[in-house]
Amino acid sequence: QVQLVESGGGLVQPGGSLRLSCAGSGSIVGFYSMGWYRQAPGKQRELVAVSSRDRGPEYADSWQGRFFISRDDAKNTAYLQMNSLKPEGTAIYLCNARMTKYSRDSWGQGTQVTVSS
Repeated sequence: QVQLVESGGGLVQPGGSLRLSCAGSGSIVGFYSMGWYRQAPGKQRELVAVSSRDRGPEYADSWQGRFFISRDDAKNTAYLQMNSLKPEGTAIYLCNARMTKYSRDSWGQGTQVTVSS
């Protein structure tokens, strides 16, 4: 059974940075893709960034240039470096992963990021 555990969220002031981590387990083949979604209060879940074996990193337009996704496949861990955070960055950030290109999505529980002075 795939498990994804996020960490690194918290309270940060506008203009600050945070680095989120997602540790994956339960897959003997590793993960074809690992990515990050966000869900702000009262809004739908939306893609932030995803990194897949064949396509590399991809970003939603809103976050490109300030957010950076990376992976350590030896550790089955994905990271999201978030820079120049703004109050609209406040959301629950959820890790997503697929074992293969055609596997169903697996989700973590999420980590809260609050951007406020």
